Amino acid sequence: MTGSFDLPGARLLDLVAVMDTLRSPGGCPWDGEQTHTSLLPYLLEETHEVIEAVESGDPAHLEEELGDLLLQVVFHARVAESFGIDEVAGGIVAKLIRRHPHVFGDATASTAGDVERSWETLKAAEKAGRQGFEGIPATLPALARAQKMLGRLARAGVDTDAAVEKAADGDQLAAALLRVVALARASGEDAEAVLRAALGRLDPPGE
Repeated sequence: MTGSFDLPGARLLDLVAVMDTLRSPGGCPWDGEQTHTSLLPYLLEETHEVIEAVESGDPAHLEEELGDLLLQVVFHARVAESFGIDEVAGGIVAKLIRRHPHVFGDATASTAGDVERSWETLKAAEKAGRQGFEGIPATLPALARAQKMLGRLARAGVDTDAAVEKAADGDQLAAALLRVVALARASGEDAEAVLRAALGRLDPPGE
């Protein structure tokens, strides 16, 4: 099926069709051999390239990298045997509607802060059986993971200062790093993004 250019999202149908051709008998041998596991390095690389494109401020670069990342989503959906792209899209559509009752329901949220609090409340209700730090990926960069974990503790009413000292276990460097992450979270800053921006301002050797 070829999508119509006058309908937003129509070219997504073209992407699904092309991916189906590549993965079908008589298609591309390389694409046909890929698995979720074999595709992970590309998913990680493309995600980081999207971040880099956003921070570069170059719209053309961002457009290209978003396309590469979108390919990974469609690729994984095509590789899957128990679901497809429609189930992936349907699931996120349902979640967006469910998590925005102030738009699609009768709830009220007049500020971004109200929306964020509502989102977290609804998410917590949906994940009521979640234990500890479940749902926080172990593969996240350490700063990002620490910030999410400290946020989870804070929302649970845990004394994060005490938690930091316990986790550091006498290691002053570990304690200092965790305190910096806690400070970033309390200030509404993304510790990972702040450090990444600072690294971008470092002068290379010899300059």
